[in-house]
Amino acid sequence: MNTSEKIKKELKELFGEGKELMELKDDPMDLGDKYQVWYSRAYKLVEALAPERLNEFISHYLSDPKRKYIDSNSYTIQDYIKLTDVYGLSIGDETGIVFARLTNQFQIVKSLSSRIDSVLQDVTGHLFAEIQDSELKAAIQLKKISKRAAGALAGVVLERHLQRVAVNHNISISKRNPTISDLNEPLKGASIYDVPMWRKIQYLGDIRNLCSHQKDTEPTDEQVTELIDGVNAVIKNIF
Repeated sequence: MNTSEKIKKELKELFGEGKELMELKDDPMDLGDKYQVWYSRAYKLVEALAPERLNEFISHYLSDPKRKYIDSNSYTIQDYIKLTDVYGLSIGDETGIVFARLTNQFQIVKSLSSRIDSVLQDVTGHLFAEIQDSELKAAIQLKKISKRAAGALAGVVLERHLQRVAVNHNISISKRNPTISDLNEPLKGASIYDVPMWRKIQYLGDIRNLCSHQKDTEPTDEQVTELIDGVNAVIKNIF
């Protein structure tokens, strides 16, 4: 089970348990015990998948310590499960308010399912970009010791990035371990980028091959620098 499936399973369980909590809305004591566990689990998912709605989610539970009086707008789930005395509200009013607040929280939780894949993709992409930047910085430092090693590392970054671009655009690559050239052709064919970019990537691939495979010819400092700079330009502009 991958991360997306695990989160969807957790959300499904939370929503199911939320329906059970609704049945306890007339019993503050019993509701409080089960709700606290539910709230802690749901809080983490809302924070991760919909941070812009976290304050709204919290407001249905936590009471505002600065409020000067309690009415139907300021009464919260926390008041209910703590059996807070409320002047001017009948038991029926309290139950109705809590029902509405629980319903709003459950709707927020239910809406998270549509965000899972996009959020995980954003997080993965961000981490991937950080790794790429770190590897290219390492290639720059490595060039002082071995131009071949630096060029080979930059080539790996380019190859992995093109593989990710293919996945992002649902482009099938026939080879199990494709080279830069194997990736470059179908990406151009799918109009992910134009012919000048295709030529540039082919050229960067040639320098990478010089660094990795052509042992009889030594890559120049200028070629390795051009490879590293070129790869940096590709990963910043093609997604």
